[in-house]
Amino acid sequence: MTSFKSLTVCLDMCGCPNRCAHCWLGAVPNGSLTTDDLRFVAEQFRPFTSSLEVADWYREPDFHDDYKERWELCAALSDRQTPHFELISYWRAVRDSTYLDWIKSQGVRTAQLTFFGGEALTDRYVSRRGAYRELVETAGLLLEKEIAPRIQVFVNKETLPELPLVERMIEELRLPERCAAFGGAFSAFVHAGSCDGENEKHYGIWVTPEDLEKIPPLLAQSTLRHFGEKTLPDVFGETESALCARLSEDGSTQNYVEDAPVFYVDRNFDVYPNITAPAPFWRLGNLRTDGAEAVLRTYLDSASPAQHAALTVPVREFVRAYGNPDSERLFGQSDYLEFLLNRWCRERS
Repeated sequence: MTSFKSLTVCLDMCGCPNRCAHCWLGAVPNGSLTTDDLRFVAEQFRPFTSSLEVADWYREPDFHDDYKERWELCAALSDRQTPHFELISYWRAVRDSTYLDWIKSQGVRTAQLTFFGGEALTDRYVSRRGAYRELVETAGLLLEKEIAPRIQVFVNKETLPELPLVERMIEELRLPERCAAFGGAFSAFVHAGSCDGENEKHYGIWVTPEDLEKIPPLLAQSTLRHFGEKTLPDVFGETESALCARLSEDGSTQNYVEDAPVFYVDRNFDVYPNITAPAPFWRLGNLRTDGAEAVLRTYLDSASPAQHAALTVPVREFVRAYGNPDSERLFGQSDYLEFLLNRWCRERS
């Protein structure tokens, strides 16, 4: 069995308070795994790398009440521990007065908050009443701790008209000025996300080129700065019609095996690669019934249905089967190919 250069395992131990309509991981029931389960998973993968990283979440970080203890346990079980990045739990931030101090003690200086427009639309997309108010309250609490909020907005034809409401919120809270006051770097950006998981359901309202002209100036300019691009089409990608024309004769295949993989372990101990939504055709096996060696052999052999299809079916076949040559929807190429691959596998499963 190959020894991986590094290996990261993320467990859905507690789940997420939200069921966001953009979520590429889908809307699955919350996990209820224990710290003993966490140790078991780490022990299973330990023999296959000298650089193991274990995380106790792959949707909402810090959702469980013993998040501090679990953070320490993950560090103890890992050869390396990724620093706590900008992903935080705003659900916890407004309920736990110690949380943001702890976040800052971990070195976090920027925290990302996701909006979909104004209050009603954001609450609907998060699938939880009060989410918008919690986001706004968290932005203020972050500023008090001298942590810069970073505003992320998911855009489709439904959320696009409410982008001015997001700009108004940024201006009313004076986020750029208040970040600058403590030397923080405020940022905001818009994008479509990937067309898989829950977000695949929004294919019908995916953005098209004329929509980019409707993105308000503040968000447009800050988006370009965030992604380091010169134009919004560079951020949102090509039209589907252009992708179809270019890829309809592409005879290449796709290999998703890498030397530093990331795996997701759900509440039932089923394992999936960090590629797209954890659909059945991406399933690699079960740690309890199969063991890590069999799971990793499935991964390395590209034996899951989705990996096998990607490796053996030329790109042109996916495009010819499910591409829409009349569509002006905007996609990045890799996201588009995964979208088509998922459709191919779903129709054949």
